[in-house]
Formats: sequence, C-alpha cells, structure tokens
Amino acid sequence: MSRKFISFDWAIKKLLRSKANFGILEGFLSELLFSDITIIEVLESESDRATSTNKQNRVDIKVKDTDGQLILIEVQYSREQDFLFRILFSSAKCVAEHFDAGLNYSDVAKVISVSVLYFDFCQGDDYIYHGTSRFIGMHNQTELALNETQKKMFNKEKIADIFPEHYIINIKNFDDIASDTLDEWIYFLKNEEIKESFHAKGLLEAKEKLDILKLSPTEKAAYDIHISQLRREASLYESSYVSGKMEGKEEGIEQGIEQGIEQGIALQQQKQHQEKLESAKLMRLSGISTENIARFTGLNEAQINNLPDDDPVE
Repeated sequence: MSRKFISFDWAIKKLLRSKANFGILEGFLSELLFSDITIIEVLESESDRATSTNKQNRVDIKVKDTDGQLILIEVQYSREQDFLFRILFSSAKCVAEHFDAGLNYSDVAKVISVSVLYFDFCQGDDYIYHGTSRFIGMHNQTELALNETQKKMFNKEKIADIFPEHYIINIKNFDDIASDTLDEWIYFLKNEEIKESFHAKGLLEAKEKLDILKLSPTEKAAYDIHISQLRREASLYESSYVSGKMEGKEEGIEQGIEQGIEQGIALQQQKQHQEKLESAKLMRLSGISTENIARFTGLNEAQINNLPDDDPVE
C-alpha cells in the first residue's frame, strides 16, 4: 500500500540540502540525466536568501557534481508568463557567478537547469522537455561540430556540452502511468506517493527520509500550513483568472479581459498576503520561532511581531 510523502519543494527547502540526504537528489538527477550523478556540495541559491519578497510557492537549489557541473533545480507552483526568460537569466547568472577572474574561457562550468512545474506551461503535450544549443548551417543544414583537437582540449564531445541545458518537467501532463524509472520519479513528484513496486535510484532513500509520519509535531504543523497555502493560492488564481476573463467577454472587448485579469490578480495578491498573515499567526501559536516563520512565509519579523495574539488578522 502506498503512503504519502513530503512534497518535493518542501524537501528541498528543509531536508535535501543536508549532505546526509544527497542520495535522494542524486537518484533523481541520475534518472533524469541518464548518468550517475554524485553531488559534492550545495551552493547558495536564490531561495537561500531570506527577504520580504521571497515567494512561498517557488523554491530552488543549486548543486555541484564531481564533474564540476552546476545543476539548478527549481520547483515552481505559480503561473509566470515570463518563466522562460527567468530560467535563461538564472542560467546566465550562474555561469557568471562561478567564473573567477584569471580563468580561461574554457573553464566556464557547464550549467544544467531543471524546472519542475505544477501549472499549464506553454503549448505541448509531453511532460518532459529537454533543450540544448545547436548551430545549424543556414544553407546546407549541417550541424556545427567540435574538431578532434577541441574535443581533447575541452574534454567535450559536442558543442551542446558547453552551453547550458534546460529540462522542463510539466507535471500536469503526466498521465500517472510509470513505464520506466524516470516515470517513477515523475509519479512521486506529482502524487507524493511511492509505490512498493518502484525501484528508481533515490526513491528507496526517499521512502525512508521523506515520510510525513516522521515529522515532528512542529514540522508537521508548518508543513500542513504550507500545503494549505499552496492549494489556496492555486484556487485563488484559477477563480480570479476565470472571473476576469468572463468579465472581459461580457464587455466583448479584449481590453475588458485584460482589465478583468489585472483586477483578479491584484485581488489574488491581496488575499495571498492575508493568507501569509494567517499562516504566520498559526505558526506562532504552534510555538514556531519568528525566524522560521519569516523563512516559511516571506514576511519580515516586524510584520510577524505586530500580529495580534487573539483578534482575527485584519
């Protein structure tokens, strides 16, 4: 019988940054990249920086493997129309941040970006997309290739091995049929369940360390609030988007649609802030420290300390 496990984004936030748990991430990446990945360290990433603008529904982690590759893993719940531009920026920024002065350009680290998305994204019916850089001749359509000297000098087989690669996993498109070990991981990412028949790399360790039943009461309370907030935000977005679109259609003009959506999104943002305040109050009543509440919700300590103890959040 399958049982529920901690969601992948929460695991990244709280557990998978520990060296003792690297085996879980190594298993996922090995199945996705079709290569045995060994992580040597977790590097600073955007979600490591606790700021008032930190988004509750996006988390990322940056790791380095034994081959010197930098791997960005991001779990995203909210819809962002400019998401492709952001992963482009993140990859470029990662290259620049890890290139020290005095190095040769051939020392630029390989970057692999892995995005796990829980919303409808672009147009496509597959659930895993892989993007690389290729140079194709405009006249004869042949692909530009490294010569033998370059292959030996750079230790690369093809040009695509130099440029950043992008993997986009569109969870909503997965049909819950696990036909191979990579699908077993996608099934886990979507359903937070690991079937007894699954044997993908890293999932056995995930079964041992990501069991919800092993959370402390404080961790369980914080996790339940996190999941509830994600569900509320998803519902708020759907309702506000649909309401705005219907309002625009009734007016019969495209401007009405845009205004309706903008109003809906503004209402959604207001409600999201309200939800964060309510979540913070519940966390404080559960005995969670102000520092951890700020990290969980993205609120600053002043906002948390000014919450009333008994009155409803206004």
